[in-house]
Amino acid sequence: MQTVETHQVAVLDRPNGSEGHLPDFNSENYKDAYSRINAIVIEGEQEAHDNYVSIGTLIPDKSDELLKLARMELKHMRGFTACGKNLGVTADMKFAKEFFSPLHGNFQEALTAGKLTTCFLIQAILIEAFAISAYHVYIRVADPFAKKITEGVVKDEYLHLNYGQEWLKANLATCKEELIQANKVNLPLIRSMLDQVAKDASELSMDREELMEEFMIAYQDSLTEIGLDNREIARMALAAVV
Repeated sequence: MQTVETHQVAVLDRPNGSEGHLPDFNSENYKDAYSRINAIVIEGEQEAHDNYVSIGTLIPDKSDELLKLARMELKHMRGFTACGKNLGVTADMKFAKEFFSPLHGNFQEALTAGKLTTCFLIQAILIEAFAISAYHVYIRVADPFAKKITEGVVKDEYLHLNYGQEWLKANLATCKEELIQANKVNLPLIRSMLDQVAKDASELSMDREELMEEFMIAYQDSLTEIGLDNREIARMALAAVV
């Protein structure tokens, strides 16, 4: 898909009556906030690529499947890079790397220790649920070019979420204790990450409370699919608020 050549983003096919609900895509405030939000999604897809490749080293018999998922993440990264170019925005990648640093560090620590359950929780549950929820909220207020890109990405992300769910579901009897402990350490990071970008998200007409609500729904749905009961899910979800 080609990008719009001008730095004035094309606003096409906007539904009647929706103009008052969409931000000014060409304002300097919007572009400033977008430079960080766009960098986060680009870096997030790069992290996802690297993480799936790394997980494949822990389960070599599944490495080919995981490599396919990883390649899809690179496709997403290219799509979101095009979204920034369409707006004439340079992504603030330094900010994005710092933003992901805590989760990145925890993933690498788990990888080195061979803790596959923790790796799957961080990448295939927390990061994927975080991404899916953010993309759903963003699609409602995105410029037309980015909306089409993001809609395509969301379809792929559900495949990634499902992959992690299925592995954890199949191994729940032996991995539940590690899953709960890893969640206690990593779920609070998601909330702090949302708080960190709340102001920029608001500039893009994305409400912080809505983002958190969407994330918690996706996250708890994943835990249900894995096979945890309501009491266990409630206890795990508490880690986001304590």
